[in-house]
Amino acid sequence: MSCFNKFIIIAFLLLMNCNVSYSNEKIAFIDIDYIIKNSEIGKKMLININDLDNKNVNNLKKKDNMLKNLETEIRNKKNIISNEAYNKEVITFRKKVVELNGEKNNLVKEFNEYKKKELQNIFDQISPIISDYMDKNSVSIILDSKNIFIGKVNSDLTKDILIEINRELN
Repeated sequence: MSCFNKFIIIAFLLLMNCNVSYSNEKIAFIDIDYIIKNSEIGKKMLININDLDNKNVNNLKKKDNMLKNLETEIRNKKNIISNEAYNKEVITFRKKVVELNGEKNNLVKEFNEYKKKELQNIFDQISPIISDYMDKNSVSIILDSKNIFIGKVNSDLTKDILIEINRELN
C-alpha cells in the first residue's frame, strides 16, 4: 500500500501544478454563403452564373430535341430505305450523339471553371475588407460557420461584415 499511497501523493502534487490557461484572443465566425448570397457583389455574380447556366441548359435542350427528332426520322425510314442507307444514317446519328456528349462535358467543365473564377474574384475583393474589420475590432481568427458546431451569438460577425462589404464595394 505504501507504493500506491506514494503514487497518489505524487499524482496529486503534479496536478496541483497544472495551470489553466485563458486566451485573450477574440475568435469569431461568419457565414460566407450568407455573405455571398446577400452582398451586392455576390448577388451580381450569382445572377451571371445562373444566366450562363440557363443559357447552356437551353442550348443543350435544343440540340437534344433535334437529336430526338432525327432519331424518330431514322426509325420511320427503317423499312423504307435500304439497309446500307439506314446504317449510314445510324452511324451519322451516333457521331452526333457523341459530339453532343462531348459538348456537354466541355460546357460543364467551362461552367465550373467560370464559377470557380468568379468565386475567387469575390474572395479576392472581400478578403481585404474582412481583414480590415478584424484589425479594427481586434479579432484574431474568423472561422466559417459551417465548421462551427455551436457558438455564442455575439461571436457571429456575418451581418456586420456584410454591411462593411456592401459599404466598401458600392
